[in-house]
Amino acid sequence: MMARLAALLLACLAGIAVAMAQPADLLPSWNDGAAKSAIADFVVRVTRDGGPDFVPPAERIAVFDNDGTLWCEQPIYFQFAFGLDQVKAMAPQHPEWKQQQPFKAFLAGDKDAFAAQGQKAMLTLLAVAHSGMTTDAYARSVGDWLAQARHPRFNRPYDELIYQPMVELLAYLRANGFKTFIVSGGGVEFMRVWAEKAYGIPPEQVVGSSGVTQFKIGADGRPVLMKLPKVEFIDDGAGKPSGINRFIGRRPILAFGNSDGDQQMLQWTAAGSGARFLGIVHHTDAAREYAYDRQSKVGKLDKAWDEATQRGWTVVDMAKDWKTVFASDRGSTGAAQ
Repeated sequence: MMARLAALLLACLAGIAVAMAQPADLLPSWNDGAAKSAIADFVVRVTRDGGPDFVPPAERIAVFDNDGTLWCEQPIYFQFAFGLDQVKAMAPQHPEWKQQQPFKAFLAGDKDAFAAQGQKAMLTLLAVAHSGMTTDAYARSVGDWLAQARHPRFNRPYDELIYQPMVELLAYLRANGFKTFIVSGGGVEFMRVWAEKAYGIPPEQVVGSSGVTQFKIGADGRPVLMKLPKVEFIDDGAGKPSGINRFIGRRPILAFGNSDGDQQMLQWTAAGSGARFLGIVHHTDAAREYAYDRQSKVGKLDKAWDEATQRGWTVVDMAKDWKTVFASDRGSTGAAQ
């Protein structure tokens, strides 16, 4: 009788342990399926003390792309939208722009003339919008823009268009001893303004593209950092592993992206020893967000998708795997439950 009771008690304890390991309560915006199970299985494996795949907390580094992985990126990258709005706001102080390209075409709304000037025209506008001011003034301009700008399709503040399932995943990982980082092609100073409030990721754990800054003493005698129109580091494509090495100093064991710009970060993560998790967000939900991949000019997913298929990386189908897309959409359901 005692042996039976002991066996029953052990079975109950085992059931409780399994239940506690499941992320059902921590990932409520994810539909049950292969993607959710893969995440849960990986976290259980690397956090099970004494298990063959156990990873010490100090080495539980998780990196996430931002645009298209943690928040929406269509119809243009949100930082581009900010830059263009900044140029419009600055125009009254620059009457010479009315006769100076590419500003002339942009301010006149001449899309054909602006497009004919190629990528250089866009970079020129962005350089103006992101330089010539102190870092503090720039941060204020980003905050002011987020407070008043609205997405052209959803008519919501841009920082409300963050993906609720990914916010839950970040919290779930941190609850299991992971340190979460953003590793994005976006500007590091742009993201640091709002990333902690949106994702719970502090400024020192945001890795992004950066421009040159210069220390100066301001007119009031106080030291400032001036943003110069010169690129220091591009954190995209092959730059992402370099950024991880430079700013984090540990190879991640988990990486999430959504485009070919994240492929090298995923490859770098996969090349390490021990258990690894590689995830890709596939935008398949035109009704609730957007559907795009190989042919998209923004967030193109082509080569990385092929490699994910070949290597068995986890591809998250937004329409099927997410009950909710944006935090403010809680209660809506996806195409498959």
